[in-house]
Amino acid sequence: MTAAQFDFQSLTPDTVLDAVEGLGLYPSSGLLPLNSYENRVYQFRAEDGGRYVTKFYRPQRWSVEQILEEHRFALELAEAEVPVAAPLVRDGTTLFPHQGYHFALWHSVGGREFEVDNLDQLEGVGRFLGRLHQEGRKRAFEHRPTFSVAEFGFEAREVLAQQAQLSGYIETNLLTVVDQLLARIEAPLSAPQTRLRLHGDMHPGNILWRDDSPSFVDLDDARMGPAVQDLWMMLNGDRAQRLLQLDVLMEGYETFASLPVAELDLIEPLRALRMINYLAWLTKRWQDPAFPRNFPWFGTDKFWEQQILAMKEQLAALDEAPLRLTPGGNW
Repeated sequence: MTAAQFDFQSLTPDTVLDAVEGLGLYPSSGLLPLNSYENRVYQFRAEDGGRYVTKFYRPQRWSVEQILEEHRFALELAEAEVPVAAPLVRDGTTLFPHQGYHFALWHSVGGREFEVDNLDQLEGVGRFLGRLHQEGRKRAFEHRPTFSVAEFGFEAREVLAQQAQLSGYIETNLLTVVDQLLARIEAPLSAPQTRLRLHGDMHPGNILWRDDSPSFVDLDDARMGPAVQDLWMMLNGDRAQRLLQLDVLMEGYETFASLPVAELDLIEPLRALRMINYLAWLTKRWQDPAFPRNFPWFGTDKFWEQQILAMKEQLAALDEAPLRLTPGGNW
């Protein structure tokens, strides 16, 4: 069975409870499902008074070595006082097998949602991302992949091309605009870059705010790549808003790390690449019953027409000059 076909149907609450209790934790509350589609994640309170989170990894997506490498990175960051949720170590390991699954445990990280329009919070995120990247540069991943346009662009395009439920005119229009985007972004995203260990999926939903500082969660997509991959999703709105956000973000970031100016040229190509890969991800996971329940609009012509329009708008965005913080392009 492939990762695309896997649907977690055999992961019952009893299976989760048996796994957790096998590590000596005895839930005193029910299992609260948390917002995760790729894996299955549950929060619970245990008899010891602590609140915990357990994650059951989607089989066949990552190897054991790749998951353990993610965990080691999180533990390294926590040791350096970067506010990242790190897995618990039990009996010398962080990853545990149970009935064909692998799972891990964390202390529950509380906090408020990160306010994307709060400039003080944005500067704080920039500071801690700088510290995260400072650690990320110290060594390379050995088992985790490198971010690439081949995987997130061209392989994603093939997934979309094999979709059976698309109307003929929609498929034609979709693949046409995808091909136009890929033709524009392949060269800049394939050019030689300084790569480091990244969080990999640093969108606002993976940031919680507590005690006047951010907490980063979910390193599930950690991989090698350019530093700007962890920064660009903080930038939204019109050009003036994005320039202001970039200014504030970099003021915090450059306290601990530097970003090559040329990487700013990758912001809109990376945004285009995420748009393509997101559609392929939904397509690959559609056999998992959780996806039709949570994305009921996915199979409608209206949804695909909206995505085609958004991609055409992104083509126009690629024609704009890259963001720079000064007219001369230097900080």
